[in-house]
Amino acid sequence: MPLVRISHRAGVTDAYRRALSDGVQEALATAMKVPADDRFHILTEHATGLIFDSHYLGIERTPEWVAIQITLRKGRTVEMKQALYRRIVENLAKDPGLRSEDVMISLMENDLADWSFGKGEAQYVR
Repeated sequence: MPLVRISHRAGVTDAYRRALSDGVQEALATAMKVPADDRFHILTEHATGLIFDSHYLGIERTPEWVAIQITLRKGRTVEMKQALYRRIVENLAKDPGLRSEDVMISLMENDLADWSFGKGEAQYVR
């Protein structure tokens, strides 16, 4: 049920965008036990509008910086979240070749009643 938003620089290929989505989805399936077909990703490219500190916390970021926001049901352990972060950066290093320093991940947790997948219903609380 996660909803994933990935913001990246403009001008990348469709294959690059697909690699971003695939890498995050595989990590969710592996680290969070999300079903493989539970994929709802919104990828947004930005010609401008990606403003970030290239040195915050001593991490050197480049213009390749990507922000990943994942909204999901609460209840995962800190260990599962850390495994997710590691798996995402490992996957994105392989394809499309992102540096781990250029990947920012933010999790936003909510409850079952906070989801409607269509028809104006909260399917998980019926």
